[in-house]
Amino acid sequence: MSVLPGGLRVCVDAVPQYGRGLAAVALTVAAGGDDDPAGRHGTAHLVEHLMFPRSGPGGAGDLAGQGHAALIEGAGGVCNAETHRDHTVFHTTVPAELLPDVLAWEARRLLGFVPTEDVIRTETAVIGEEIRGAGAAGRYWESALGALYPGSRDSFGTAAELAGITAGEAERFFRAHYTAPRMVLSVVGDVDPARVTAAVHEVFDGVGAPGAQGAQGLLEAPGTPGVPDVSGALGAQGVAGVSGALGETRASGPVPASRQEIRTASLSAAGPGVAVGHRLPDLVTDRPAYLAQAVLAQVLGRSRLPALARSARDGHRLTSATVTCGYHGQWLASAAPDLTLAVLGRAAGTGVDAAMDVWRSVLRSVADRPLSETEHRRAVNSLLVAWHRQADSLPTRAVALGRDALLLPGSAGPDALPAELRRTTPAEVSAAARALLEGPTTVTELVPQEGIAG
Repeated sequence: MSVLPGGLRVCVDAVPQYGRGLAAVALTVAAGGDDDPAGRHGTAHLVEHLMFPRSGPGGAGDLAGQGHAALIEGAGGVCNAETHRDHTVFHTTVPAELLPDVLAWEARRLLGFVPTEDVIRTETAVIGEEIRGAGAAGRYWESALGALYPGSRDSFGTAAELAGITAGEAERFFRAHYTAPRMVLSVVGDVDPARVTAAVHEVFDGVGAPGAQGAQGLLEAPGTPGVPDVSGALGAQGVAGVSGALGETRASGPVPASRQEIRTASLSAAGPGVAVGHRLPDLVTDRPAYLAQAVLAQVLGRSRLPALARSARDGHRLTSATVTCGYHGQWLASAAPDLTLAVLGRAAGTGVDAAMDVWRSVLRSVADRPLSETEHRRAVNSLLVAWHRQADSLPTRAVALGRDALLLPGSAGPDALPAELRRTTPAEVSAAARALLEGPTTVTELVPQEGIAG
């Protein structure tokens, strides 16, 4: 890692054994849905869209200029982006020989960010379609998030508030949050670190320098990673849910003991069910406990609950059961606050309370009796297999490096994860189950409604 004079952090990871002549670039910015101004929920998401100009620096009249996506695609590459609660990430993969050009294009769109009202209206309409297309599981997740962490919001925004955002407001948000100390540029692949670093120093000079408007809007001291909260891995926007604005301040402090079980408003679903949310430990300050929760979710979702869904218990049945750990199931993709979500399908005649009894009994069985070494090892191995399947994905690796550098101070990076997972013990997983039983829980009844996808 190196740091440019303005504060931009640069991570370069030469992995030719994965790259095979390719390179990936990720720009990670400490700005997400929790940074949206009051009454303008969706600003961070909109700015993400605006970072893909459809023409050159001269705007629509610049016939010789091409938009950012067109340049990448014309070079045989691919690019995309995701907005989360605590950060936004832009990722690009191209042939390695074109990396200098791509770095220059990345700097160009940062230096040339000047949205127009016409473009704002076009992109808010696109986001509106994304909101309408969000899946049911996302709505369950957002409901639990808002109840467990009052003030936290989804990263999508709401159509009504997006409709009021002006070009000036979008530019002010960009100037305030897209500053060099709040950004990490990570480059991964078949690359020479020294040449990459030199190229970045050349083309990113002046990028992210706060102007008068931006300096006034900064919320953290230079060099301090953003503390807002969101995330997801690649493609998170495709599965992210949508809800109304959940408040204007970030969550802080525990839920009072009197609210250990929080019943939220029912939600429509393809079939009867219940969604159950639990707080996760802080990934930064309590990483071992967080990883134990990831192992627990794997045990519950892959073996314990599916077995119950196939057999009767006390006359009650679950028709299905899924358990996800982390932002929309993307664990390690966000700093706190975050949650574990269980979605349980209820058979006819099985009420919400009966389904909750089943859920608690499964947690209690793990809390009271540590996993066997075989079951524990199987869960850890399944997580490791998933990690290794992504280890040679250049954009995934570039995103992980940038996210760790920005959101997880002190992290040893993604390559340290396998050893950390192997250090988890059955006793720690039992403690994770007890934490879910003793901590605040959200309970959301899922009510069948025709035409709702599962």
